[in-house]
Amino acid sequence: MSRRSGILEFAVLGLLRESPMHGYELRKRLNTSLGVFRAFSYGSLYPCLKTLVQRGWLVEETSGQPEAESGTAQPAPLGGRRARIVYRLTAEGKEHFEDLLSQTGPDAWEDEHFGIRFAFFGQTSRDVRMRVLEGRRSRLEERLARMRASLARTRERLDDYTLELQRHGMESVEREVRWLSELIESERSGGRRSRPTEHESADPAHGAPGPSEDTDK
Repeated sequence: MSRRSGILEFAVLGLLRESPMHGYELRKRLNTSLGVFRAFSYGSLYPCLKTLVQRGWLVEETSGQPEAESGTAQPAPLGGRRARIVYRLTAEGKEHFEDLLSQTGPDAWEDEHFGIRFAFFGQTSRDVRMRVLEGRRSRLEERLARMRASLARTRERLDDYTLELQRHGMESVEREVRWLSELIESERSGGRRSRPTEHESADPAHGAPGPSEDTDK
């Protein structure tokens, strides 16, 4: 699986976890709610949906008809207008998405992945959010240090416009580092709310964390 197709699969599973959708509606959500996916088209979305169906993570249902007991859609009528196909997340698909949400390795911090991971923070547990945010901040701080070192070595050889471009890039990274620091502090203080995860919903002892719990995280 390519990195980009993996991101698309993650986004599709995440959106369908919220509610079943037909292909056009799903594409619109990818293009508007998750602007990073504007480059995707039907040409890439439908092969992705087909793959997810084959893996058992999605099922196709005919719009307006109940799901069959076997978990497959009722057959569309032979005549008349073609029935609309709605895609629904299966229990296996939900479990797989929960597993993806829990991953906090370097891929979650990279430019291409971080935006989509952040888009689903509302479905992500606080400890995972913290690890992703801190990992992203560390990665950008390393990048900023390299940019500053490079600029210090080469600034005498750069014309004014190239120098301004370098400064603009550094300022963009600095802004994101400050933004991440604010988010991390907000998470630590319990200032943000998200949808309870499956584990949190099932645990009657789970509630709003107290100051000591936030400090530990």
